[in-house]
Amino acid sequence: MDTPDTAGAAATTDPTGPAHPTPHARVRRRIRTAGLFCAAAALAVGTSVPAAAQAAATVPMPAPRLVVVDCFQQPQTRPDEYILACGDGNNQLVDLDWKTWGPNTATATGTDLVNDCRPNCAAGRFRSYPVEVTLSKPQPWPDRANTHQFSQIRLLYTDTVPAPVARDVTYKLVY
Repeated sequence: MDTPDTAGAAATTDPTGPAHPTPHARVRRRIRTAGLFCAAAALAVGTSVPAAAQAAATVPMPAPRLVVVDCFQQPQTRPDEYILACGDGNNQLVDLDWKTWGPNTATATGTDLVNDCRPNCAAGRFRSYPVEVTLSKPQPWPDRANTHQFSQIRLLYTDTVPAPVARDVTYKLVY
């Protein structure tokens, strides 16, 4: 005759399981089932977080908008004209024909109109100088989300040069 200990042992070791498992066997089965559910949940969470993080990491950020800022603090993209002397307008680029624009430089050809200021700037004449223009060194524009402004301009005069300017000159844009 089976004792309660051997009946319990037989009920828990029988692979087909007893017709009526003992209370101890039912508790162990519930614990095993709960453990399997917890393991499955942990596995699901563990694999879905990195997948979500990977998906977020592969979404490309849009390229920043590239602009040159004019004398009035307005963004300009491929402007036809650009004032270099904001105080008096005695030096400006006109007829700009942009060949490239971004992501690190923008290049154009055009004309630099420079007031010769003879005998003074009010009575002076504007002279034309063919020029190649290069904008470079884009920097984030504060308070303008996803917008970068070119911070440097290079002027390369292709013919005559306004005195006393060098043939190849680079300025920092501060607007």
